[in-house]
Amino acid sequence: MTSAVPAARGTDGTGPTAIVVGAGIIGATAAYELQKAGVATTLIDADAPGMGCSYGNAGAISPGSVAPLAMPGVLRSVFDMLRDPEGPLHVRPMYLPRALPWLLRFAAAARPARVERIAAELHDLHRGAIEAHEALAREIGAPELVQRRGHLHLYPDERALAKDAGSWALRRRFGVTVARLDRARILELEPAVGPRYAIGMHLPDHAMVVSPHRYVECIVAAYRRRGGRLATNRVTRVDARGGGWTCTGVNDAWHADHLVVAAGVGSGALLAPLGIRPPIESQRGYHVTFIGVPRPTTRVVVLADRKAFTTPMEEGFRIAGTVEIAGLEPPPNPRRIAVLERIARETFRALDGATARSWMGHRPCMPDTLPWIGPAPKHPGLWFAFGHGHTGVTDAPGTARRLRDAITGSR
Repeated sequence: MTSAVPAARGTDGTGPTAIVVGAGIIGATAAYELQKAGVATTLIDADAPGMGCSYGNAGAISPGSVAPLAMPGVLRSVFDMLRDPEGPLHVRPMYLPRALPWLLRFAAAARPARVERIAAELHDLHRGAIEAHEALAREIGAPELVQRRGHLHLYPDERALAKDAGSWALRRRFGVTVARLDRARILELEPAVGPRYAIGMHLPDHAMVVSPHRYVECIVAAYRRRGGRLATNRVTRVDARGGGWTCTGVNDAWHADHLVVAAGVGSGALLAPLGIRPPIESQRGYHVTFIGVPRPTTRVVVLADRKAFTTPMEEGFRIAGTVEIAGLEPPPNPRRIAVLERIARETFRALDGATARSWMGHRPCMPDTLPWIGPAPKHPGLWFAFGHGHTGVTDAPGTARRLRDAITGSR
């Protein structure tokens, strides 16, 4: 292992420097904004950019996602989660003792007054997300990756819609434009939707990223064109040293004035030696991507009763979803993959004959749905950017700009 070396400084040799650990969409966008603002930045990840959750998500840009995962009445579903291994929410019984502290905090966040405060914070974080993504995509030379075509949430009947009444009420209170559609109007937008779904909730001004992985690659390429440095290495330790921060990797080390931790579910282990223990948990998400047939939809279509998002991607037609709390170590659960594939084929008959490819990743989730963004208390120069859960794509530009403004002192 080599000794720690300074990250490259600005052209005058006196500018600030930063290290960003984690090259998913959050870390990549943060590194890009810092580099653009004149902060000489090094981006470090054990894998190639965008190969974590940024590779396999549904690509939804959802500024209307103001409802936290923990809504009033969530405790009533706990037993269902444990009983049904094929349900959209599942806790593996063997992992329950380790997950219990997180689940208790999750349940506590479902108090009505707390839900309102969380929704207000999410609304503020999501503000301007679509416009920010459109501007970013143009800036990095890939405007085709961000498409504003709306989202369509589908329900089989009034009973299913009623289960989400609280979430839709929150959206409307925060000014989200929503139109209710009957079956005929659903088919006007998406003729391939199967007969199961009779009620639609249309968010016309929402958007999608049609290749999340390529988006991150393009962001990192633009960052490097501006002089940003990229290191492929697993960071094993971070230390405050010499008025800044040193990151030690498997076979190298780096030093800078500022350190941004954007390592997703790995952020907790990295911060624990500093006495910082974020309540972060992996919500294992799966996707199935169908190739070899035309995409049956033109926008994000959410099968709301099954908590599954479908998106017409560049790579094929993707269905993504389910929440499985089982930790980092077990391999992907083939049963979860099979359920997603079956749901997609039942809903969209146009997928007959398509080849299916599957994936599993670890969403970094906080019990109250709120990510940690900003300075670490009592640790000058250390910054948080993790825990975005299901809205990492939506909030990447907003998170990056908050960090940039704070680090550069412009806000």
